Amino acid sequence: MADRAGPTGSARTGGALAAYRALLGAQARSQTAYRTSFVMDLVSNVGSTVFDVVTVLVVFGVTRELGGFTLRETMVIVGISTSAFALADLLVGNIERLPRYVRTGLFDAVLLRPLGTLPQLLLMDLPLRKVSRAVFGLAVLVVAVGSAGIQWTPARVLLVVLAPLAAVVFFGAVFVATATVSFFWVDSGELANSVTYGGRDFTTYPITVYDGWFRALFAYGLGFAFVGYHPALALLGRADPLGLPPWVGWAAPGVALLAAAIAAAAWRFGVRHYRSTGS
Repeated sequence: MADRAGPTGSARTGGALAAYRALLGAQARSQTAYRTSFVMDLVSNVGSTVFDVVTVLVVFGVTRELGGFTLRETMVIVGISTSAFALADLLVGNIERLPRYVRTGLFDAVLLRPLGTLPQLLLMDLPLRKVSRAVFGLAVLVVAVGSAGIQWTPARVLLVVLAPLAAVVFFGAVFVATATVSFFWVDSGELANSVTYGGRDFTTYPITVYDGWFRALFAYGLGFAFVGYHPALALLGRADPLGLPPWVGWAAPGVALLAAAIAAAAWRFGVRHYRSTGS
């Protein structure tokens, strides 16, 4: 009797990976078809990240310290934040288009395909032109940690690798979690941007420059203090001016995983409660 068993788990996984590779390949071919235009997009897209760094340099043009931190110390924070946000924006940032997909019904088509909804959305319009931002952000990080006078130990070498990766996961989780609101409130774009891009701006400076409820909310309520500030303290060997113990500087990976778990749960909840434009 013929074997009528369905495809094995490994076969299904292989088929899904092949489909994702095809989506990514199609995006790469379409975006690089006109090479001159693509190169111009690469160059123009680096501007926003450059502006973030230049803004910090301008501030230090009129002061020697910012929140108790020197320029070299602050640039470690900037390097972690800018490199992580740029890479998260490249990989996950196009999830911001979810309100349009919901409004136009495109998300209905995504649900019909036998693939994960989130990976599909991320690969449908992966903005390869933003690669230049990630490269520039990484260059800023390398220069910052190289000039900050860090006393290198094996643990700090590990942290300088883990901290930016954890920050990428954290920012990616913020992108996904805030986009999920679109399943219930289509016009939530401004609210989402206030958290994602507001959080990016918040992490560009030492959190000691903020005060009161605003610092409490963004730094610890939403977790942005663990993007660059606390890892930078651990790398620099500095005590926290706010009085938290030194081990907090090593908590970034755990905070990032927690944020990712919350974002994944929010996404699953949103998809389950999504109501089609035709319903």
